[in-house]
Amino acid sequence: MGNGTRMFASDNASGAHPDVVAAIAQANVGHAHAYGDDEWTRRAVASIKRHFGEHAEPFFVFNGTGANVTGLSAVMRTYDAVICAETAHINTDECGAPERFTGGKLIATPTPDGKLTPALVEGALAGKGVEHHSQPRVVSVTQATECGTTYRPKELAAIASVAHDNGLVLHVDGARISNAAAFLGCTLAEMITGAGVDVLSLGGTKNGLMFGEAVVFLDPALAGGFKFVRKNGAQLASKMRFVSAQFEALFGGDLWLRNASHANEMARRLASAMGGIEGIEITQPVESNEVFARVPFELIEPLQAVSGFYVWNERTGEVRWVTSWDTTNEDIDRFAEAAHALAGR
Repeated sequence: MGNGTRMFASDNASGAHPDVVAAIAQANVGHAHAYGDDEWTRRAVASIKRHFGEHAEPFFVFNGTGANVTGLSAVMRTYDAVICAETAHINTDECGAPERFTGGKLIATPTPDGKLTPALVEGALAGKGVEHHSQPRVVSVTQATECGTTYRPKELAAIASVAHDNGLVLHVDGARISNAAAFLGCTLAEMITGAGVDVLSLGGTKNGLMFGEAVVFLDPALAGGFKFVRKNGAQLASKMRFVSAQFEALFGGDLWLRNASHANEMARRLASAMGGIEGIEITQPVESNEVFARVPFELIEPLQAVSGFYVWNERTGEVRWVTSWDTTNEDIDRFAEAAHALAGR
């Protein structure tokens, strides 16, 4: 599917929002100082601080993996470990980059819904102080999770409390942070700052940016050496204004929320349409812009020909459908009609 047809493979497949493209074009006038010493970066930093608090320290990077590995590297030593869900992006989809860049270890914990709990974190704390074992240093959670579920602020606060009581840092992979906030009906500050999160990978690409993410330190004491970590990790943009201008377009107003709310609404509509088809079972609560469903094996390839998507579990036939800021009702109707026809043949 490379002909412009909208698909359900990933929100990474969607284009950039017109307001974001316009912001890039507006930034593309004349010269500006490099490496973030420009007015676009200053405005974007101020906007992010308005969302998360004046003490927040944001830094722009190129992509989500770059945000995760540099954010983790800033708070870890090579003998440290990260406790995460088994389904976490840092564990399954970053090609070993977290281990390579941090030198540390991932302690991947099985979960039924992609969500860690205080009990699961406590159960992964074995070996503290023992020189033969990697030392737990970070708890990393994803909001919204890779299963499309979300942590309520109280759940994040409970995990933060366990982490801090044990001398650990709480990191949030927020590739779909806007979708989580839209679903929960809370502000970014209520969900992240108020919950006691220390480091956030702030997503933008999945929510309408052309490229670019940010690392936001909610504990500014952890940000001291990050500018060196970012440069050392090949994530420092020389023409940073083109990343920053996008973030200002997204977070300077309410575009982040409008985009995420629309994508979430489309996911709920898709789940409702597909869940009523014989043989298709929705397997996770729809709490963001992702829908997980078990589909009869014989329907998967024909449906992928209608609108591309990924198979989440090849053994069980569980698939993942992801909606985007530009998904339309017509996209969903076309897909559901095809599924009805295929299921009834």
